[in-house]
Amino acid sequence: MMNQDALVVEERDQVCQMTLNRPEAMNALNMDLLLALQEQVHALRKRRDIRVLIITGAGEKAFCAGADLKERAGMSQEQVKEYIHTIRNLFSAVEDLNKPVIAAVNGVALGGGTELALACDIRFAAETATMGLTETKLAIIPGAGGTQRLPRIVGRSRAKEMILTGRRVEAAEAERIGLVTEVCSPEELIPRCRKTAGAIAENGPVAVEQAKFAINKGMETDMATGLAIESASYWVTIPTEDRLEGLRAFKEKRKPRYTGR
Repeated sequence: MMNQDALVVEERDQVCQMTLNRPEAMNALNMDLLLALQEQVHALRKRRDIRVLIITGAGEKAFCAGADLKERAGMSQEQVKEYIHTIRNLFSAVEDLNKPVIAAVNGVALGGGTELALACDIRFAAETATMGLTETKLAIIPGAGGTQRLPRIVGRSRAKEMILTGRRVEAAEAERIGLVTEVCSPEELIPRCRKTAGAIAENGPVAVEQAKFAINKGMETDMATGLAIESASYWVTIPTEDRLEGLRAFKEKRKPRYTGR
């Protein structure tokens, strides 16, 4: 386990868990935490031994309460611009990471906290979780992808209602509208995320990477172009050693041993 003060990183069974570690500030995103998260996410791109990333928050109250408003209040306009640029690029890096990212929403996730969860591939939430893009209540708008990712997940009309009112949603509603995949008890949240991460980690890493890429990029275009993206991604898997290992394992009735090559 590695502790970078604001971010705790644990690696086990081909899964990396990053825990936002500012429970005294509801795990709010100050610049130090953003930069620590950015460094770790970028480093993961090159790691073959890590196949899934889980992001969660320390403590029982909050996943992430969004931007650190106390820090923000002391920033100049130029510093605010740098912060927004950093957080937006970081969340795009999370979304585009060449490994699946699971959000374990363990409590309050507001503003940038919900935006971080939206950038993840799969979202599980504790029954105690609350989510929402509340920026309009502060006379600003979501600035880290919320206006774009939320409507793609829950639909345009519902996203407008949530963003324009700044309304928070409880875990049960978040599941009902498709904002999260599943709700579970707080004590079962991380085990549930690890179970899904384990199931992903058993599969061919190149195939998982290409499937994520095809879904993400294909959803942004028309069907014909999306099918072309899928076809191109499929062909990437054909010359891999893992594809042949999968066929051998099937023939020999055993679990495949994938290496990401």
